[in-house]
This record gives sequence, C-alpha cells and structure tokens, in this order.
Amino acid sequence: MSQQLTSKASIFLAGFIFAIGLGVSGMTSPAKVIAFLNLAGDWDPSLAFVMGGAIVVHGVLFRLITRRSAPLFARRFYIPTRRDLTPRLVIGSTMFGFGWAVGGYCPGPSVVSVVSLTPSALVFVAAMITGMYGFGLVETQLQHNRGMTTDSTGSPSH
Repeated sequence: MSQQLTSKASIFLAGFIFAIGLGVSGMTSPAKVIAFLNLAGDWDPSLAFVMGGAIVVHGVLFRLITRRSAPLFARRFYIPTRRDLTPRLVIGSTMFGFGWAVGGYCPGPSVVSVVSLTPSALVFVAAMITGMYGFGLVETQLQHNRGMTTDSTGSPSH
C-alpha cells in the first residue's frame, strides 16, 4: 500500500473513531450540550467528563508523539507557535461560544449529526459553511485593501 493511501486511510479511521466518540458521548445532542452550558438551570455535568477525558488523552499523547522526529505521514510536525491573544482570536472564540450555546452544536458534532438528516443539524451546517465562506471573502478583501498576502497556512504576511 502506498504511503499516500496509508495516510488517507489513517485520516479516515481517525475521523471515523472521532465521530463514533462524539455520538457515544452525547456531543451530537444539542439538548445535552445546552443542558451542559446551562449553569443557572438544570445543569448536566456529563460533558465535562468527556472534555476532561479528551484533554488528558491529548496531553499524554501529544508529549509522547512529539518526541518523534516527525509524524508518520509527514516530514515535520505542524504545531502552532503563536502565543499572543489578538482581537481576532478573542472575537472568533466568543462567536464560537455563542454559536455553540445557541445552536447546541460545534463544528465536529454538527458534521457528524448531518448523517441523521435532522433539520437543526442541516441548518447549522449550512449556516456554518456560509459563515466560513463569508469570512473568507471579507478576510481576503480586507487583506487586499491593506496590501497584505497570506502564507501557505493562511496567516497574513506583509
């Protein structure tokens, strides 16, 4: 099997396992997510355990995996190096949080939920794609107006 096919198969397998985990944990249920975010009402803490478990697994595996000289299917690791808080990051994070609280979905679980053909999932994903496309258009126009270009990661550069 070629390395490219092996890479694509591993990506598919990781995504499939992630989707199963989202479904089993209840992360694809907007009612469960909203109950988790409702601290003033009938709070459901179960998703805190899901997130906590994910953080622990990531913390351990990240340290083990990055000890390697390179990932299995790439020449180097692509790990973000920026540490600053920008208005763009704060505004984007805030919008993400509001969207999650209002819709009960975040991007991964919403895409998984599309297979159920639930109208709320379909509307959320359509709105999410429209928002991403619209952001791309606005960002491109703003960068063009400032005389900026983007590097291969999409980050602005002068």
